[in-house]
Amino acid sequence: QVELVESGGGSVQAGGSLRLSCAASGRTFSNYAMGWFRQAPGKEREFVAAIGWSATSTIYADSVKGRSTISRNNAKNTAYLQMNKLAPEDTAVYYCAARRFVWASSSRDDYGVWGQGTQVTVSS
Repeated sequence: QVELVESGGGSVQAGGSLRLSCAASGRTFSNYAMGWFRQAPGKEREFVAAIGWSATSTIYADSVKGRSTISRNNAKNTAYLQMNKLAPEDTAVYYCAARRFVWASSSRDDYGVWGQGTQVTVSS
């Protein structure tokens, strides 16, 4: 009952910043916990960050702690991932995902709805 579309990816120099957006369709966006995952070529899709129904409930992967912020604007039906101090190892396709549950989750198997992905490329 919800569809997700990511945007905001692009090419950036190491140390730069990007803000990824995930626009959701549907009438019950606020009832979904949201997550961001990424997948580099030849690697498994890995967890980046997640946010629950409450904006105070967040989870971050160790690889992005301290330099990334997940947020949501329910009035705009949009979730965001602000990424700062980007490094080449952050290069990947970034996907947003949604699950209709109150708690955030770092497990990709917990999410039933996925966006198409947006490419992030960080040059050294």
